[in-house]
Formats: sequence, structure tokens, C-alpha cells
Amino acid sequence: MLKSDTAALRSLGALALLSATSLLSAPSAQAEVILHAFNWPYATVQARAAEIKSLGYASVLVAPPVKSEGTAWWARYQPQDYRVIEHPLGNTDSFKAMSNALRAQGVKVYADIVLNHMANEAWKRPDLNYPGQQILYLYASNTTYWNRQKLFGDLRYNFLSQFDFGPAQCIGDYTNVWQVQNWRLCGGNGDVGLPDLVPNTWVVPQQQAYLTALKGLGVTGFRVDAAKHMSNSQINAVFTPAIKSGVHVFGEIITGGGAGELEHDRFLRPYLDGTDHGAYDFPLFAQIRAAFGFGGSMNRLVDPAAYGQALPGSRAITFTVTHDIPNNAGFRYQIMDPTDEKLAYAYVMGRNGGVPLLYSDNNESGDNRWVNAYRRTDLAQMIRFHNANQGNDMQVLSYGDCHILFRRGSRGIVGINKCGSTVNATVGMNNSVLWWNTDYRDVLTGNVTRIRSSSHTFSLPGRTARMWMR
Repeated sequence: MLKSDTAALRSLGALALLSATSLLSAPSAQAEVILHAFNWPYATVQARAAEIKSLGYASVLVAPPVKSEGTAWWARYQPQDYRVIEHPLGNTDSFKAMSNALRAQGVKVYADIVLNHMANEAWKRPDLNYPGQQILYLYASNTTYWNRQKLFGDLRYNFLSQFDFGPAQCIGDYTNVWQVQNWRLCGGNGDVGLPDLVPNTWVVPQQQAYLTALKGLGVTGFRVDAAKHMSNSQINAVFTPAIKSGVHVFGEIITGGGAGELEHDRFLRPYLDGTDHGAYDFPLFAQIRAAFGFGGSMNRLVDPAAYGQALPGSRAITFTVTHDIPNNAGFRYQIMDPTDEKLAYAYVMGRNGGVPLLYSDNNESGDNRWVNAYRRTDLAQMIRFHNANQGNDMQVLSYGDCHILFRRGSRGIVGINKCGSTVNATVGMNNSVLWWNTDYRDVLTGNVTRIRSSSHTFSLPGRTARMWMR
């Protein structure tokens, strides 16, 4: 997602009813926690590889591996050349070293990739030849260095021309599928926009060669930036079965909700129907924000997928914040209260289904909230709970406007209370798979609950989460 893209953005019930509506299937074997090391230098990721592994992350999403210029975070999303990795966060050498370090720890590398467009540099290359003569001269000035950074191709020549781009027309209606998928992302005030690539017989092989080269460097996951702006035919042309083999692919399709919401129905639903890729679970995020918002009810989180307000677990990338939310003015209204965000993480990490993504930055937004978030003790414990309960079914035991309480198999219990006063949720245990006379200890606080009778009360203090584990 780009800086210039400002598009879109129910008391305790009977257990019999809950069993019928909220007993969910086991998560996909693919379930794992992704660390979004947003705008981290590759050398920093390399240096923290052992720590990342120790904290329970299964993979790390790193900055787009392309040639790009400029120190602003959004500059990484404006490629000049696919054929080399070179920008302020590192080059091909440092990417290789990082990948090797993560692989040695058993941690996967996910690459953020930009296939929709190239850099907005009309002042530098009005002829749309990429990377352009200036950069070709740079390559020629030190062929030893640049050939070492090369992923594929011949750096003596441009690899894109004017014939590889769509019309210089800015998107005017972000609900119009044709415009969104064929015209340019523009910033307004006369901005000519990001040159939009077309999936012709030259561009697609270049993109395939690029992804194949990244796989050769150890990449096992791709985040497709601005996937909303690409047609399914374009996406499927690039991502061949060979490229997708052994790789997890997910796309960025921003919506304001789930089934019935315009952008979901026009963009996200067709994307899911037309590809086998995953996607950010913006429908679930909308439910999370509504549930934790003023006047909202945690009932929304009992089983949102049952009414189209969450993606199928096997396709979902779940989150509480993405890099666009704090860093783009058009999305900042979606920033959650810090405590609500923590409670939302407990829900995302505790629930069944989806691949949780945890965002950690370098204070690019100025909020100073997500710096080193990846190593926060509470979030690390949530990851531990998530990892320990993969494969366990989920059953909601109690819910109301303020709280939700659910179990994960017989090993884990999650309770979340968004309100200011303690909620005591009493649940019948006669038919429960939870163990009696056994300590369940909260990984966040050390609090212990022990089931001793057929009616057990779980105490949830105000504005807290409990993640009890046997």
C-alpha cells in the first residue's frame, strides 16, 4: 500500500447454542506468526535473527527487495529496477546475509513485493524507460559491484519501456473496478501518478524472473502490495504453480468491512474467488474496531466468519495494525486505543484460524508506539500461547457486550474484558473438555484458575485479557 493510495479504508448464552454456532475447525497447518519488520534495515533483521526465533516468530516480512531511492519509508514502494536490490535499507549482499541468518534459525523470509507500478519519477524519465539512462550510467561506472547485486537480466539495458505501461490517467473513483485496476495511483495537485504496469508478454516474464530469483535467495513468502490495483488475470499470470510451490502468497486488498460492504464485494471477494492466495483480513479488523469501539459489543467477535465478516482461516492474515494505518493520514482514524490494541492482539493470537501479523517499526509515524513492539513481553507471551495451541479447536463459552471467553481444545482458555468493571462469567463444565483440578495459568499475569465443580466462574478484571494455559 502506498502513501499516495487513500482509497478505502451480542450475556451469557446457552452452551448448546454456542456449541452449534461457535465450535470451529482446526486451523490451517500454515498458521504461524509473521513479524512485520517494517522499514528495518536488512542488517538489523540479520542481527536480531536469533532473538526473533526465541520470541516465537515463524517468519519475518521485510522491506521490498528492489532498487529504489530516497529515505522516506514510502520510497521503498516505488521501484526503479527489479533486477538489483539497492536502497537505504540494504542491497543484495545484505539481503542474502539476512536470509541466511534467518534460515539458520529456522525462520522464514517473506518479501514485500511491488508489481503494480514503478516509481513516480516523471521528472527523471518522461520516456518511461526503467531504470533510465542515469541509473544505467551508474551501473556502468562499477560493473563489479552492480553485477554482484544483480538478481537477473542484463544491466547494460533498460528492462521496461513506454510499451509496458497503461495510460497516464489518474484513478478518480476508487469504487470503480476498471479505474482501480487499470489507471494510476496519484497524489493530487497535478501529480502524474505512479506508472501502472500492464501484464504483457514482456512484463510478466520479467516479474516471474524476479520472484524466481528471490526464491533462490531463500524467500518463502510474498506480500503483494497494492494487489487491489491488479486484476486476477494479471496476478495469476505472474504467480505460476512453479513460483507458488513452497511459497505463501497474500495480497493487500483494503476494505471497510466484510460481506455487503462495497469494496469487499467488488474487490476482496472476487480476489479470493479468483486466486488461491491469502489476504489481509480487513473484514475481521472492521469487526474488531467496532467491537472495541465506544458502544460496541464483543458479540461481534463470537464467530464473525459465519456471517461473512471474517475471512476463512486458511486465507486470512490477521492484524491489529498495518503500516499504512499510522503512516498515512487517510488511515490514522483506524489507530486503536493502546489498551484496546493489546486486547485485540489477545483475540487475534488466541483465536482459531488465520496467520497473525505483528507490526514493529522505527517510529516512522512519530507516535513512538510500535518501536520494538516485536519484543514486548506481553506480545511475546501471546505468541507463545498461539504457538502452543495451533491445531486445537475453538469454542466460545461466554460472551456479552463487554467480554468474550473461549477455549482452545483442552489446553487453553482466553478471556477478554474491554470494559472498566470486572466481569464474572459462570460456565457449566459437565460437558466441557477442559480439565478439572488442574492449574490453568495466565501467560500474561501468572493468574491461576482451577476448575473444581460443574459450574466454574472465570473472573475477568476490567480492561484486561487472560490467556490461561494448562
